[in-house]
Amino acid sequence: MSDNDQFVALVLAADRGNQDPVAQYTGAACKAFAPIGGKPMVIRVLDALNSCNQINSVFLCGPPESQLAACKELLQRIENKHVNWVRNLDSPARSAAHGLSMVDMQRPVLLTTADHALLTPEIVDYFLKASRNLECDATVGMIRYETVQNKYGNAKRTVIRLRDGNFCGCNLFTFNARGRALVDFWQQAEALRKRPWKLISRVLGWRAVWSYLLGRLTLDQALQQISKKTSVRICPVILPFPEAGIDVDKVEDLLLVKSVLTKTESPHSST
Repeated sequence: MSDNDQFVALVLAADRGNQDPVAQYTGAACKAFAPIGGKPMVIRVLDALNSCNQINSVFLCGPPESQLAACKELLQRIENKHVNWVRNLDSPARSAAHGLSMVDMQRPVLLTTADHALLTPEIVDYFLKASRNLECDATVGMIRYETVQNKYGNAKRTVIRLRDGNFCGCNLFTFNARGRALVDFWQQAEALRKRPWKLISRVLGWRAVWSYLLGRLTLDQALQQISKKTSVRICPVILPFPEAGIDVDKVEDLLLVKSVLTKTESPHSST
């Protein structure tokens, strides 16, 4: 695989600094530095990406430069050029747009977040291989809510309830050059992500809202509507890994992730 065929990974790592509840709970300078099993979350994500042979470089958008000294391992990786640090802006979508502007337009991009503490090379590899096999400009990682429930009980997730199932996002996206326009759409939708019906009405119109409320809208139909709106061909990748649907937004998430990793990283756990 040539360098131009490999993905550039872009990790969004900005948050509310020491005002974030996870940062406050752990005493970290920011959520991305919250330690899990003795390792900052952002380092866990970077290690998963670096272990995937479909990725040949990583850009990290945030945390702010003033906070970098609080994570010596990250600062060393930046200084050694193992990670390309770029300044974050005032929202995830604006930060994503800024980070993408630093990457050659001809390179395919994987976008994820620094709070994806259960991300593994296996998840990344599966997602990227599936994305390559789809004829589209952008892919969105999704997971059936039941997949998470079946393994992790009633872990609280933001759920999009559609005719063909209940879905959660996985903070995993790919873009080709044309697909980057989807980030502009993301900026419109950003403030409404916790209110799916309002997002659908604002972006897709009231007909789609009624379809959603009445349980008639499928995942493919929803993405097709967004494709029409943005002129970006979007395909979902349904992931089979329960861990792909868990990120660390709240202290409860952190405790769940710690319990998962305590079991999987125990020297006595099965391989």
